[in-house]
Amino acid sequence: MSSSPPPIRVAIADDQALVRTGLRMVLEAEPDLAVVGEAGDGRAAIDLVERHEVDVMLMDVRMPEVDGIAATEAITRGDRNTRVLVLTTFDLDEYAFAAIRAGASGFLLKDSRPAELVGAVRTVHAGEAALAPRVTRRMIELFAGELPGAATANEAPALALLTPREREILVAVAEGRSNAEIADQFFLSESTVKTHVGRVLAKLDARDRVQLVIYAYEHGLLTMPGAP
Repeated sequence: MSSSPPPIRVAIADDQALVRTGLRMVLEAEPDLAVVGEAGDGRAAIDLVERHEVDVMLMDVRMPEVDGIAATEAITRGDRNTRVLVLTTFDLDEYAFAAIRAGASGFLLKDSRPAELVGAVRTVHAGEAALAPRVTRRMIELFAGELPGAATANEAPALALLTPREREILVAVAEGRSNAEIADQFFLSESTVKTHVGRVLAKLDARDRVQLVIYAYEHGLLTMPGAP
């Protein structure tokens, strides 16, 4: 008889104790999720990840002392496999987008339904991005000024490692398409798409789909929103 996989280890960083309590209640009601710690600010979140094995960190971005943006960057730039899911009040919060640029794997509204919270945690743990296409486009618009517009695909040596199909998959991911939509577009199975995405991630040394989106725009594979 096969044993169940270990639960996803989740930590919560928010400066409001009531919010942390509510999130903990939702998460601990799921048998495949385990809350391993809480933090009231960014510094405590970083310390928590250093002390415990954390798979997914729920991160509020607006916290005292060290904010969620700095904490996200510190956590994702390390050698850990911790993924960060940003918590925000507004769906077009520039602080949340800055945390995404710092390495977060997606963001979630604080008033989301419990099922959406649980689903987002599982999604980022699986290496996917918890970002809707509209949010992805808005993120790129906000960071368009930071991305090197002169870059071209020919200037990126790592892109030469991709097969033509993998390059097509990269562009589709950058356009905000899900695995199911990519499968329909190229007449592939979802499992095949997942394999292609995994190879693209490995070849470009990217943590998740969010980094693939940014990479594609940085290297000229897609036109900036609003560009002629």
